[in-house]
Amino acid sequence: MKTARYLFTLICVLVPSLALLSQNSGTLELSLTLKDAQDYAIKSNKMVTAARMDVLASKEALWETISNGLPQINATGSFTDNLKLVTTLLPGDFFGQPGTKVPVRFGSQFTSGATFQATTLIFNAPYLIGVETSKLARKLSEHNLMRTELDTKESVSITYFLILVSERSLQIVESNLANLNETLKATKAMLAAGMAEQTDVDQMMANLKMVENTKSQLERTIELNYNMLRFQLGVPADSKIILKETLETIESQINIEALLSKEFDYRQNVNYILSEDQERLSLLALKSQKATVLPSLTGFYNYGVNGMGDKISDLRWFKSSMTGLQLSFPIFSSGHRYAGIRKAQINLEKARTTKDMVTEQLLIQEKQLRYNLINANMQYKTQKENVELSKKVYESMENKYRHGMASSIELTQANSLYLQAENNCISALLNLFQTKLALDKLLNNL
Repeated sequence: MKTARYLFTLICVLVPSLALLSQNSGTLELSLTLKDAQDYAIKSNKMVTAARMDVLASKEALWETISNGLPQINATGSFTDNLKLVTTLLPGDFFGQPGTKVPVRFGSQFTSGATFQATTLIFNAPYLIGVETSKLARKLSEHNLMRTELDTKESVSITYFLILVSERSLQIVESNLANLNETLKATKAMLAAGMAEQTDVDQMMANLKMVENTKSQLERTIELNYNMLRFQLGVPADSKIILKETLETIESQINIEALLSKEFDYRQNVNYILSEDQERLSLLALKSQKATVLPSLTGFYNYGVNGMGDKISDLRWFKSSMTGLQLSFPIFSSGHRYAGIRKAQINLEKARTTKDMVTEQLLIQEKQLRYNLINANMQYKTQKENVELSKKVYESMENKYRHGMASSIELTQANSLYLQAENNCISALLNLFQTKLALDKLLNNL
């Protein structure tokens, strides 16, 4: 039964992963939506992994700080062979030899001992503040992890968009190449029939060559973007990645009105939270400096045994023990503590100033991003209209050219204007994606 339950659990864990991941001849293959890519990067991205390790380290650092104030027990042991015992001269009166000095050896040939000591911190103000500082440092590492995850989601999204945009541009160029090849064939036929000149053919071939170069550049750009995405996902360089979403599906998910209607609470922004953490750390640092003028109280208990004798097998053992309190009170430090307090006060004021500056920046950024989103949306709509107009002009010019009513130069110009309109439209769409993404990130909407 245990084996069956184990296999069932294993299948439940692996099946969702297999929807994204498949192993084909040793090559990793990923089929990802944008959300899948973000989630995968959060699990495997190296920067996120490092930030997650910082969180784990901060948890251990907290316990390390707490344990410094808990009871500590130490044991020591020793064994000594006094090769030459200490000799001193005593008055002979003690030995019935007045007026002389008698050499006397003190101690035993062998001594041995063991000591056990327990100490505990009863009161120490810097220690108490240090525990609070370690707790805050753990929260700070968690907030840093949150910011790293947001940055990673943003970078993955941008790369995902770039790939889709580049692939769409490649489709447009390939379609244009097909049309140009057909036009070139028609031009050569017209030349053979005496209805066109050689310059028309040359013009068509030059235009075709230029578009082929553009295609090659786009193919290299797409591969570079896929490599960037592999790096962001934390997968091997030879991994195969398939993007499941298209520009249309992502575009359909953009709701400008809904996004603009969302309220912005700067206190929930991770950059503000981090600046607030830094202010608290500075405040605790000031308290810690002030606490150095307070006394420290420690309790201790000591138990020991000591053995002495001239033979190892015949040592005489004696026990000892003690307990007590140790109070330490700082009195004078030549201004060292005062300088530390002043420095901590300055750092606290600096942290508060930084927090105010971050607040102002976030409020300004929010207004700017909302404006940018509205403007980007308007530009995209305008460029879409331009594409339709340019396409109609190009198709009309191509028809006129085939009937000898337009020159090859006019057709080339119309084609260039159409391609430029397509590029402008795609660039406007990419700008819209990126602007929306920036506002989503600011609103913690990723």
